[in-house]
Amino acid sequence: MKTEDANELLIGQTKSFLSFKLDAEHFAIPVMKIMEILEVPKITKVPQAPAFLVGVINLRGAVLPVIDTRVKFGISPIEFTIDTCILVVNINYNDEEVMVGALVDFVSEVFDYDERKIKPSPTIVTKYRSDYIEGMIQEDDHFMMVLNIDKVFSLNDMESIAETKNEKTEELS
Repeated sequence: MKTEDANELLIGQTKSFLSFKLDAEHFAIPVMKIMEILEVPKITKVPQAPAFLVGVINLRGAVLPVIDTRVKFGISPIEFTIDTCILVVNINYNDEEVMVGALVDFVSEVFDYDERKIKPSPTIVTKYRSDYIEGMIQEDDHFMMVLNIDKVFSLNDMESIAETKNEKTEELS
């Protein structure tokens, strides 16, 4: 095998991830799903929205729904800190790319990781739905959960968000 062919194989197995924290848990999302990271601006509350939907923000003229990821994962919400930020993520919904803001406690780092080293998610009962977790990355003595962000936001969630977003867009027109 030529050296350049071997390098292509190695590159194809390494993937970039962004790690973040919710409470004491460490999570990772593939960088290709993240559009940008924002400081938390003023969030407009939406009446009768699902509990996990904090509200909406104006992102360069577009209405961006903001999800409290802590609530979505069954963790108690907290007051925002200087480290709280919004990950603008691309979600596949009905064969379309939809942008959603996900509030997280703290963004740690962007790192490359060999996909072959990602361990399967545990099959035993965990406090998070198993379909949310694509796998586990082990760093020294702790684990980081790799999220399947498309599954974290279910079809029902996305329909609720779409309805809320449409109502807010009509109000702003």
